[in-house]
Amino acid sequence: MENMLELLTNANTQWVLLGALILGFASGLIGSFVLLKKQSLIGDAMAHATLPGVCMAYLIFGVKSIPLFLLGAACTGLLATYFIQAIVKHSRIKTDASIGVVLSVFFGLGIVLLTYISKNTTGDKSGLDDFIFGQAAAMVKGDIQVIAVGSLLIILISSLFFKELKISIFDPLFAKGIGLPVGLFNGILMGLVVGIVVVGIQMVGVVLIAALLITPPLAARYWTDQLGHMSFLSGIIGAISGVVGTLISTTGEGLPTGPLIVLCASAIFLISLLLGTRKGLITKVVKQA
Repeated sequence: MENMLELLTNANTQWVLLGALILGFASGLIGSFVLLKKQSLIGDAMAHATLPGVCMAYLIFGVKSIPLFLLGAACTGLLATYFIQAIVKHSRIKTDASIGVVLSVFFGLGIVLLTYISKNTTGDKSGLDDFIFGQAAAMVKGDIQVIAVGSLLIILISSLFFKELKISIFDPLFAKGIGLPVGLFNGILMGLVVGIVVVGIQMVGVVLIAALLITPPLAARYWTDQLGHMSFLSGIIGAISGVVGTLISTTGEGLPTGPLIVLCASAIFLISLLLGTRKGLITKVVKQA
């Protein structure tokens, strides 16, 4: 208990927990739109595609710089999105298959580059492996500030365009009829997904950041049918998962942050699946009794 109190009073730990809270809320919020648009796997592909971008940034610049890593991650994440859309548009391959192909190729390239860096380069390579599963304990105040600012910007943009995103997702024909540029708002949503993936990979990792986009809105769906309430509740679930998972990770010896955050979110999803007021399994049985 004393170690826990000492840890909570540590300034760096407080910054990490704050970053996890904001990142979790932003992920849950954006995840609601992605889930309703039925593009959850796009986030997974983007996440896996960021690893080669991180490695390329290190190989090109030769320094461990979080802003440069995130820039590289954003470039390859957007490139993966373009390839997925191009494959679907110019071939008979369906979206899920194209996502699987692009995800595998980019992540495989990332692993190859990561192995090459570990064996054939000199200099400070510490921290690159943390991008696979995330490691909050290795983060410093500057890293958290990047995550917090990026996440807050994503929350602000999604809040400003909430009504437009809602209409373009639920009824794109009506949105076009009233003059809304549906293509633009689809692009904004994809940009927000890329943004949350990029700012979150250092804490949650490229393997599991997509789960933080998917699991909170799935859990929230069992409590409400209204998008506004669902988005806010999804953000709260993401924030709780981020804080609890990060706290366990920082108190443990070398425990990866990403899996712990996802386990916390999954536990909340399981509770929602059983007890949710809208579609919970136990709730249904009680109402039918």
